[in-house]
Amino acid sequence: MISKREVKYIQSLCHKKQRVADRLFIVEGEKAVDELLQSNWDVKQIYATAIWKSNHEPISAPVEVATMEQIQQMSGLITARNVLALVQMPPNTEPMAAPAGFTLVLDTIQDPGNMGTLLRIADWFGIQQIMASDSSADCYNPKVVQASMGSFLRVSVHYTDLGHWLKSYPYPIMGAMMQGTAIYSVKSVLPAALLIGNEGKGISDALLPFISTSVSIPRLGGAESLNAAVATGILLSYLTRV
Repeated sequence: MISKREVKYIQSLCHKKQRVADRLFIVEGEKAVDELLQSNWDVKQIYATAIWKSNHEPISAPVEVATMEQIQQMSGLITARNVLALVQMPPNTEPMAAPAGFTLVLDTIQDPGNMGTLLRIADWFGIQQIMASDSSADCYNPKVVQASMGSFLRVSVHYTDLGHWLKSYPYPIMGAMMQGTAIYSVKSVLPAALLIGNEGKGISDALLPFISTSVSIPRLGGAESLNAAVATGILLSYLTRV
C-alpha cells in the first residue's frame, strides 16, 4: 500500500532542492526505465502498474504496484506513464579537461525540454560530455530526463563557471551565432567545442572572447530564429563529419 506520505515525498523530488539533498531523481516511462534496468545505475524503487510488472518480471529492483491515479500524483509530467523509478544520482566526477572528441557547451539553456533534447542530440553524435553553466536547467529535472529519452545514461553533464572552463580549454571553440560563418564552409576539426547560447539572448557577452570561430546556419526563409536544440543538431551534423 502506497501511503500519502510516500506520494508526497516523491512529488518533492520534482524540486531541485530535494533532489540535491537526497541524491535521488525520478525516471518515467517504459523505454527510459527499460534502459535504466539494463544499466549499472542504482534503482532504489519502482512504482508501476500491475501490467507493467507482469510484463517485465524478473525485475532487478524493488517494485511497488500502483494505480495510474497514484502514478499521476507522483509524476512531474502532465500525463504520467505506466512506470516511475526512483534512482540514485551517480557520484560527482571531474569533467575531462580536453576529451578527444567534441564537447558541447551550454550557456544558460533554461528550458527543460531543450536541455533533454540536447542530451539526446549529444548522444546521437557520440558526445559523452556536456559542460553547462550553473544557470542551465538541471539534468535531473523530470522533464529533462523525459526529453532525453534515455540519453542521460550515456551523456554526463557538468555544471561549472563556463568562463573559467573555456579559458583552460586548449582546442578550437566554435560559437553558434546569427552572424557567424556559414556552417557549410567551416572545416571540421577534432577535438573542438561548440558553444550554444541561451534560447532568447544567445551567448553571454562574457563568453564571446573565448570563441575562436563563430558559426551560423544560413537562413533561406522568413523564420526569425531556430530552436536551440534544432540548431545544435544541424551544426553538429557538419562539425562532427569525418
